[in-house]
Amino acid sequence: MYTLASILPYIHTKRQLVHNAEQPIYDLAYDSRKIRNAGYSLFFALKNVRDGHTFIPDAYQKGVRAFVVSHDDIDTSLYPDASFFWVDDVLSALQELARYHRKKFKKPVIGITGSNGKTIVKEWLAQLLQEDKKVYQSPKSYNSQLGVALSLWNLSDDYDCAIIEAGISLPGEMDHLQAMICPDIGIMTNIGVAHADGFASKTLKITEKLKLFKHTKNVIFPSRYGFEEYLPAETSMFTFGEGDMDEVKVLRIEERRDGCSSIQVSYRQEIVTFTVPFVDKASIENVLICLTTLLFLDYPLDTILHKLGRLRPLEMRLQLKKGRNNCSIIDDTYSNDLASLQIALDFLDQQQQHKKKTLILSDMDGLNDHLEAKLLSILRQQNLNRIIMVGKSLSRLQDKLGTILVFFDSTEELMRNLGNMVFENESILIKGSRRFHLEDVSKLLVAKSHETVLEINLSALEHNLQVYRSMLPLNVKLMVMVKAFSYGSGSYEVANLLQFNKVDYLTVAFADEGVELRQHGIDLPIMVLSPDEQVFESLLTSNLEPEIYSFRILRALIDFLRIRKQKAFPVHIKIDTGMHRLGFLPDEMDELTTLLSAAPEIKVKTVFSHLVASGNKQHDDFTIQQISLFSSSADKLEEMLGYRVFRHIANTSGIVNWPSAYMDMVRLGIGLYGVDMDGKLTLEQVSELKTTITQIKKLPAGATVGYDRKGLLSRPSRIATVKIGYADGYSRRFGGGVGEMSINGQRARTVGSICMDMCMLDVTDIAAQELDEVVVFPDLTEAAQRIGTIPYELLVNIAARVKRVYFYG
Repeated sequence: MYTLASILPYIHTKRQLVHNAEQPIYDLAYDSRKIRNAGYSLFFALKNVRDGHTFIPDAYQKGVRAFVVSHDDIDTSLYPDASFFWVDDVLSALQELARYHRKKFKKPVIGITGSNGKTIVKEWLAQLLQEDKKVYQSPKSYNSQLGVALSLWNLSDDYDCAIIEAGISLPGEMDHLQAMICPDIGIMTNIGVAHADGFASKTLKITEKLKLFKHTKNVIFPSRYGFEEYLPAETSMFTFGEGDMDEVKVLRIEERRDGCSSIQVSYRQEIVTFTVPFVDKASIENVLICLTTLLFLDYPLDTILHKLGRLRPLEMRLQLKKGRNNCSIIDDTYSNDLASLQIALDFLDQQQQHKKKTLILSDMDGLNDHLEAKLLSILRQQNLNRIIMVGKSLSRLQDKLGTILVFFDSTEELMRNLGNMVFENESILIKGSRRFHLEDVSKLLVAKSHETVLEINLSALEHNLQVYRSMLPLNVKLMVMVKAFSYGSGSYEVANLLQFNKVDYLTVAFADEGVELRQHGIDLPIMVLSPDEQVFESLLTSNLEPEIYSFRILRALIDFLRIRKQKAFPVHIKIDTGMHRLGFLPDEMDELTTLLSAAPEIKVKTVFSHLVASGNKQHDDFTIQQISLFSSSADKLEEMLGYRVFRHIANTSGIVNWPSAYMDMVRLGIGLYGVDMDGKLTLEQVSELKTTITQIKKLPAGATVGYDRKGLLSRPSRIATVKIGYADGYSRRFGGGVGEMSINGQRARTVGSICMDMCMLDVTDIAAQELDEVVVFPDLTEAAQRIGTIPYELLVNIAARVKRVYFYG
């Protein structure tokens, strides 16, 4: 256990104000939204997209009484019983503390880096080792400057070994990670194209990544990448490959018809053949890294092959799925340790669509008294209505938690009893170690649906939000568009994340969308675009704020509010400065202000307009004219009303191209979802539409495919039928070879017409099999261009019947 006094020497303070030197510290906090053990937390006020110092009041209010800061002008009188530690760099102080904590761990630490496969190798290794060792692995993809420090903090002597992942994207970053991790054994996965942008050359990228191992005696890697020439001469290298000098020589890899691969290797004159359930090169290489590592650790070859036989693809992502009986299922069933449990519980806490929350939790490997105390502390801080525990070790918690507890000795027993349990209108987190196979429980609770799915990466969405937010001055508010089912990505699921990230406003297209958000726990201000008179009651009862764009709607709303004796109802006034779609024209401002000034029922919250061509330099003069026209109209409105009204005109492209148009607030739309219409930002793809191959047929030349025999084959062909059609939102315009989908990384063109529920692809030149995954839009912008439209249309047309699967990480 640490105290403030014991931590002080390792964070290199310039000065300090200590109220309780013996205050115990169990947790390191940096996000005031995720504080759980406030009285025993040390808060690090990090500066990144948002300055952590601005959240000190929130952290203090939640009970934190110890802060590491860099600002000199903090008024400590506002925090009378808190301790403050001033440092030059808050992140460096956190890393130094993590470095000290790591040095106290005297058992083997395996460090993993590379361009791809780091997380998979880490998780597979942990899975292979945990049958006979207690393994600590950094949670999910916690491989950054901050993530590694937080990962190491949870390391304790309860574990037999640790596996820590390190990721970099710029030169110089690995030095800090190496100093913290100090790996005893190193694993380098590969040096693909991932994260190449930050490096001038491939050589520089290799050199930087291998800095993790500059003091590591033993490094394991595939020999085909030639890493040995970049490592110190004294490094002991343990490699696999096709060369005679490799410790593990790969003799043969054969793809089988059942979707598996047969691999033959030679090790110390012994030749063995084994089978793995993968055919892609990346997974096979990752398996061979794990095999080589276990051989280095002196595991017998037959034991290793037995372990490898149980490897399965890992769904290494926390997924949010629609469940039966109006439930939300959070599936995180590939690992279970305290660090990843806390992450999953934080995500559960973000879900506001249901008041009732249930945790299904499996045993943790090596649960001793120390870890049990930590587990109890974590669970007691959660607002859980019910906990279902699986595994005999957890039964001893029966009398130590006040929450409703249900215990089962095994997953099989739980599944036999699921039918007798009620799951309705609740959020359910399923969290368990791989060996408990709680994914089978998840399958029973998830609603049955169409096999085509739209995967939505909430981590990418959060990244894109921060990209745009980083461009804004602190005093500029952010309104986010969640209209049209959040551009096809789902409504309350996205809104939950935005609310958690403290955006200022949401905007929906219809009142019904706003009502649904309110019903699912979203309490942010919500603007409703272009409402009509029929929804006034919904606006009032659900606290929704309408856009007012015409005198007809304004007069009707005033009459409605007078009848309801409602005063100062918030509205948003739309000015038409050039779009000529909806809104008041500038020459109507006198009439508008006269009407508003005589209506105490109305309070103008904001005035706004819409830029027509903010991403097109050809029309910059028109954009300048729009901004000027809007400013003068807003000035007149404010003058006549006699009070301050917030202004906004900048849309997504306006944020990128027109900082002069930021005003009081900006509106973020399609850019949040990863579509960069300007090509200037490092956005991440948020959604990916996927389906599967239902059947493959071999057809002769001259055969026809689909309705009206439009798909005429010019050669003997293999034709795959996939489960997506125009009823799912895949436009009929993609038929006849216009559309392309991706199967195992290769493009396949459509054949014939697009049907209602399916379509056909030519896979003659692709090693495709039935049930293979198909990516419908390999490149969204390119797909839109093929049919003469824009990415917006493709996204919003994805039908509601297509299941949305949300994942984080």
